[in-house]
Amino acid sequence: MADSWGEPRPPAAAPQLHVEVERKYDVDEETPLPDLTRWPGVASVDAPVVHELEAIHLDTPELALAASGVTLRRRTGGVDAGWTLKLPHGHDRRDELTAPLGAGDEDAPGSLQHLVRAWVRDATLMPVAKLTTHRTSRTLRTGDGSVLAEVSDDLVAAESYVGKGTSQAWREWEVELADAGGPFLEAVEKALLTTGARVAAHPSKFARTLGSSYPQHQAPHRKGPASAVMLDYLRQQVDTIKAMDPAVRDDEPDAVHQLRVAARSLRSALATYRPLIDRGRGDHLRAELKWLAGEVGRARDLEVSRERLHDLIAGEPDGLAPAALSRHVDDALDEQSRQARTAGLAALDGDRYRRLLDEVDDLLASPPLRRRAGRRAAPTVATLVTADLERLRKAVRRSRAADNDAASLHEVRKCAKRLRYSAESAVVVHGKRARKLAVAAERIQDLLGDHQDTVVTRELLRSLARSPSLTPEDAFALGRLHAREERRGADDRAIFVRRWKHFRPKPLH
Repeated sequence: MADSWGEPRPPAAAPQLHVEVERKYDVDEETPLPDLTRWPGVASVDAPVVHELEAIHLDTPELALAASGVTLRRRTGGVDAGWTLKLPHGHDRRDELTAPLGAGDEDAPGSLQHLVRAWVRDATLMPVAKLTTHRTSRTLRTGDGSVLAEVSDDLVAAESYVGKGTSQAWREWEVELADAGGPFLEAVEKALLTTGARVAAHPSKFARTLGSSYPQHQAPHRKGPASAVMLDYLRQQVDTIKAMDPAVRDDEPDAVHQLRVAARSLRSALATYRPLIDRGRGDHLRAELKWLAGEVGRARDLEVSRERLHDLIAGEPDGLAPAALSRHVDDALDEQSRQARTAGLAALDGDRYRRLLDEVDDLLASPPLRRRAGRRAAPTVATLVTADLERLRKAVRRSRAADNDAASLHEVRKCAKRLRYSAESAVVVHGKRARKLAVAAERIQDLLGDHQDTVVTRELLRSLARSPSLTPEDAFALGRLHAREERRGADDRAIFVRRWKHFRPKPLH
């Protein structure tokens, strides 16, 4: 890569973001394109436009980007010539970031290289495939002339530079939506399948070009080894961390939250599956993941606290919350939020984070498994999840003995969270029963999370009340807000006690 890991974030000649929603279909060379005007919502179809496209795909020698469903390419020809980075964004969707071609067209622009650091780190980006496409595109429009979708009929010639190198050619259809939703895609797919088209066997042209070299992961099954379930879940969380890395850097909504949840899920799974993996390696990674979640998540915590305080102030009766109180809250939290954001980005640009990513990749590539990891998945995973369920029950008993104080309820919440994540990991082999257990644990987690929010908010209110610039009216209002949060915390405790009496999840078998 052209820029080193430790260099500061590129300035804001930011790439343009577009959410790509599309489906691809394999089709025989002689199959005619159907009448597109018969599709639901299509009022007219523009005249076909032909483009000659050439795309060079870049990746590391180990195909680190492809392994996570990430695409980085340089394309010439067509209306979207330039550099494109595609990041996974759920079923049928990918975040597509673009940047113009520069004078030097060999290296990807720094703005895009920066966004793939979580996958690439210090590895070299190199051409791994070349695709030449003869594309005939047709734009579908609604009655008011708005673009509904674009249908492309592609004749593809592809070369892979991986291994011994291969060449192939094929035809495919691609349907890319503008703003239409899922029902339109489903109707289109039904219509296309009746013509003899087939749902594409590969997720992308690039994947088809690489063929057997394209990284793929086998789904675990009940009679397979327990290690497969563990590694599948760990890999999902690592993929999420990497996918959220560029979104956090670009300050996208909810990105910090999703990255932190993935880090916590990964950390929790390493605890649940401790009997299957080398304890030293697992415990070390858990400590590093705790550090990552803390460094990146501090800014998120402050924003949640800010929103909660503003909601409390807005809920006060007229005259009991001075107009300047919201401004005082913002003044107190603005600088903390800026510092937290800076610290989070510094953590993502630091060597410690890079080492953590290296270590989790190494663990997935060569897992240090213990003998028990080879046992059958269904009973072994059931035993481990049941242990987390019993851990939660013990935490509740200890909390009762402590009169359900804030510290003990926080421990109950952490145990519920661990049970939720372990049950989610078991869904792949235990299905509906594991899913129900995860939902039940999440409900406890959410309720006690609400309680913990009152604890954090009360502490923040006490901190704000110490400001020497407060007026007596401000101090009085902060006291009222503290009392309301105290009452809400008591209500949450009472609700938890009632709900726990009905918490009787069925154990996994």
